[in-house]
Amino acid sequence: MSTLSVPLTPELEVFIKAQVKSGRAANKADVVRRALRAMSEEEAVEAVLRAAREPTLRGNLRELMKKID
Repeated sequence: MSTLSVPLTPELEVFIKAQVKSGRAANKADVVRRALRAMSEEEAVEAVLRAAREPTLRGNLRELMKKID
């Protein structure tokens, strides 16, 4: 596991400390790991939603190819 040093705004530092104090996270690193995990999951959900909006080809593939040519 690697360590990363990141400058934080005072507001983020207050938020992180509040998360630890409330028991929602074990420590500062846990808060950051949870945030990164949430971002990763959000990106995965967005990718699935984008894929769902893509047009889907239906029908006989040979007939569809004739329309494209």
